[in-house]
Amino acid sequence: MNANGQHEQDRPGQDGLRKVVWAVVASDIGPLMLAATDDGLVSVVFHATDAVRDQALERLGSRLGAEPVEAPDSPLLAESIRQFAAYFAGERHDFELPLDWSLISGFNRQVLRELTTVPYGAVVGYGDLARRVGQPGAAQAVGMAMGANPLPVVVPCHRVVESDGGIGGFGGGVETKRQLLALEGVLPQPLF
Repeated sequence: MNANGQHEQDRPGQDGLRKVVWAVVASDIGPLMLAATDDGLVSVVFHATDAVRDQALERLGSRLGAEPVEAPDSPLLAESIRQFAAYFAGERHDFELPLDWSLISGFNRQVLRELTTVPYGAVVGYGDLARRVGQPGAAQAVGMAMGANPLPVVVPCHRVVESDGGIGGFGGGVETKRQLLALEGVLPQPLF
């Protein structure tokens, strides 16, 4: 901590670049990498093995113009880490976090912001979500927006399913989607 009571990694960079902090946290669906800026949580990465994490950090640094710094004790991440733990413990149904939407724009951002209104334990079809944003013929584009979601779980793309009842795809893998939907009571828990 410096004389101003800030952790060193929480100070704005001297070069004026954006500050990005990250940590890997354990979860019921495997390790997650959480990254945040001064504006809020900016990225959630599934299956954060060393190789996946390193690739995500390189991409994040390039997109945000800042070198991500590992800082699991950063105040910028503390509430996100707490809320993720509560979510996986079944104690939290909604995330109440500041979000940094800078990695997503245009139609994709519009769709993802609308998706935040789909409550815990509910699902919505790709076509339904397209209609909700005023683009009734854009179900495939909604699917692309789900794949571009930099904030999965918090922006719950796992709650988007196919109109015929199929589970649909998922950037974190279909099994991860099943686990999240089971946690929320939409699907039964696996027997073993």
